[in-house]
Amino acid sequence: MVLTYKQCIEKYGSDHMLKKEIAEGNIFQIEKGIYSLSRNCSELEIISVKYPKAIFCGESAFYYLGLTDEIPDLYHLATIRTDGRIKDERVKQTFQKEDIFHVGQIKMLYHNTEICIYSLERMLVELVRFKARMSFDYYKEIIRAYRKFVYNMDITKVEEYASEFKNSDKLMQIIELEVL
Repeated sequence: MVLTYKQCIEKYGSDHMLKKEIAEGNIFQIEKGIYSLSRNCSELEIISVKYPKAIFCGESAFYYLGLTDEIPDLYHLATIRTDGRIKDERVKQTFQKEDIFHVGQIKMLYHNTEICIYSLERMLVELVRFKARMSFDYYKEIIRAYRKFVYNMDITKVEEYASEFKNSDKLMQIIELEVL
């Protein structure tokens, strides 16, 4: 289990007691401000605890949702435009308008780590929106995967999410042609 410094202070009472627990080997400092109850923990868990307001998106979301087997080089996180810049070399940050930031956000358990991620329906809209930014092969791989998931998706949600963006009619037309 990964904890922040604030959570550790709440649990152990003071910085002095936290340092004592570290010295006794009951808790481990993973990086500045991040602690773990076990010596080894996943980097995904560290990222999700370190950036609790961020939502996994892009290549990370496609991978965690099972739409591709291509493991992303970086953790792709979306934040609100007014949030500060994430200065972590493991993270690629995307800024979003506040009115669309939470649209399609879900919590998901991935390898015993709870993460905030965009839903299948929201990521389908994102896939079509940013089609030009990705390689043709990668795009087609994800489209093929979506065709397998189409019966498990809520199409009304796809339409609702698409309506939040410019050119929603064009987005839905592409989705209908390529996936539905």
